Amino acid sequence: MRILLRAIIIFIIIFLSYSLFIYYGQYTPKEQHQEEKVQIANEIASEEKEMERKQSYEEENELPTEGILSLMNKSSEEVTAILGEPDRIDPSAYDYDWWIYEKNENEYIQVGIHHQKVVTVYGIGPDVNVDPFKIGQSSQEVFSIQPITSSLSMELAGNSYKFEFSEEDMNTRPTIKYGEVYVQLYIDKFDGILSSVRVLDAETFVKQRSYEVTYRGSLLKPKEISEEKWENIESGAEKQIFSITNYYRKRHGLPVVKWHEDVSDVAFLHSEDMKVNQYFSHVSDKKGNLMDRLARAEINYQMAGENIAAQYVDGIAASEGWLNSQGHREALLNEDFSHLGVGVDELYYTQNFIKTWEQ
Repeated sequence: MRILLRAIIIFIIIFLSYSLFIYYGQYTPKEQHQEEKVQIANEIASEEKEMERKQSYEEENELPTEGILSLMNKSSEEVTAILGEPDRIDPSAYDYDWWIYEKNENEYIQVGIHHQKVVTVYGIGPDVNVDPFKIGQSSQEVFSIQPITSSLSMELAGNSYKFEFSEEDMNTRPTIKYGEVYVQLYIDKFDGILSSVRVLDAETFVKQRSYEVTYRGSLLKPKEISEEKWENIESGAEKQIFSITNYYRKRHGLPVVKWHEDVSDVAFLHSEDMKVNQYFSHVSDKKGNLMDRLARAEINYQMAGENIAAQYVDGIAASEGWLNSQGHREALLNEDFSHLGVGVDELYYTQNFIKTWEQ
């Protein structure tokens, strides 16, 4: 037994000695120092290679010289020289003002101006230039131009942000980094085509928080909004939703709907009711369903339909959300509807469609 125990102890001593030799005895101090220098050099080379890759990526994805992407970072004077004076200016909830261009019946553009500089652009319509993409392009072609990833990370003003995309996000509204801007691609999943495009700079992208985000540091937020400004934002969003809706209808060969002021008032009251009473439904405990609300407003109609949405960042996002929901889409693209009223209360949205007796 003692012989066995001694053998085990001797074996352990030999094993430890060998291990120490392997760990410390391979190199002299000079050789170890040289090895460390090689490792550091490899790390530096790897970092330089990554920087070159990023620089090459940005050079390959320089902003086009024409189209809505080319407007990014331009001054308001340059925008006026290119597009002319806007048809109107709507405030947004994210510090910039929307310059609205809708004279061309086949092209609708919103240009976001902040501190006299373009920070975001939105475009829809067959004639709008969204190079390197194209409105109406198949989703397969869109995704072949630029790979879609499940997340986006960025560093901004000393803060780190990571935006995570759900499967639904990736299929209907993915965002890609293109050079130094972020391009949100709104996909019509039913037709399988590119519906519209929004472009944003990094600061605006963070402020809108269109996706789930984790961050280190502080979360960049837009300024507080007064009640008076909210009213102007809401009024602008109502008109934007109306215009975008008619572009959906024209795309599908349907007659455009006309604005109905009284129906718009009914729609607004429902959005307000949902916000104040913190619910989300077509039926109000106090004011009933759409038929009850239209009857109370003494509106005559043959048929009616309603779309509602909540917590979308703006009217653009709400509209594209409706387009990708079967029931809401049916209302948007119902050829029998002749008029539309839109009501927005902060981030609560209501569309009321009707067919009047007199067309």
